[in-house]
Amino acid sequence: MAKMKVQQNLPKIRFDILKRSKLWFAISLLIIIPGIFCMFTKGFNFGIDFTGGTIIEMEFQQEVTLPQVRDVLREYNLDNATIQLSGDVSNVEASKDVMIRTMDLEENERKAVMASLKDEIGDYTVLREEKVGATIGGELITDALMATVISWILIILYVSYRFEWRFGIAAILTLIHDVLIVLSVFSFLQKQVDSSFVAAILTIIGYSINDTIVIFDRIRENQRLHFKRGGDLNELANRSIYQTLTRSLYTVFTVLFTTFALYFFGGDTTKDFSFALLIGFFSGSYSSIFIASPLWVVLKNRFPAKKI
Repeated sequence: MAKMKVQQNLPKIRFDILKRSKLWFAISLLIIIPGIFCMFTKGFNFGIDFTGGTIIEMEFQQEVTLPQVRDVLREYNLDNATIQLSGDVSNVEASKDVMIRTMDLEENERKAVMASLKDEIGDYTVLREEKVGATIGGELITDALMATVISWILIILYVSYRFEWRFGIAAILTLIHDVLIVLSVFSFLQKQVDSSFVAAILTIIGYSINDTIVIFDRIRENQRLHFKRGGDLNELANRSIYQTLTRSLYTVFTVLFTTFALYFFGGDTTKDFSFALLIGFFSGSYSSIFIASPLWVVLKNRFPAKKI
């Protein structure tokens, strides 16, 4: 009776998140379903890490800067190329020795780029020019996918042991949701997918599962204290979300401030990486609050615990 009385005296939740769970699911599906269609029809803009490319190393007669070289490459839609200043340089912002790694170029394209570099920046001597294979091969991609799937299975097992199996399934479905959102956006916008994108995906997964587990832990705690003898699952999930909401918002704002700074001031080579993080952190925060707990409630209602 005492526990039931405590449950009745808890303050009412003004905005019922769980009551609108179908709306949150619909918002996600409006992005994911067209995104999957776009992945199969339009595909991805794979970078040279996946497709291979061309390496050109040259020595200019005068020192050049990264923006100078990138401005020339931008004329040929090669502004995402990797550009490195090398050689014995005292000034890290400028150098005579420049190495460019870009997508595989046809002979006429390569000649046009080289001519533009000479006309707009200055004369140079070619030190090295060669074609390279993809650094991330099909076998490596398969291994990465296998490792991801195995990690998700282990997460399900661990969360099932620490909480219950419904929490584990809901957590993994939430992670899949976040990955699909990022993949959909990159397919829509044809942003470059390279090795840094893979790193961004793994970072997003780590962030999202951490925030989700915090909410699940509060659900378990509230269930033990106030809902042990039963009660409304929607109220339980709502209350747990609101009790951790401040923590979730502080966390996401902190990482977004840092990621926005990286996106705007980090340079062209980190823009796609930081853009993936921005989309993933937004999606991870959204899914932890609006997707994970409603999924748990759906699973709880669909597969209720057996009464002994």
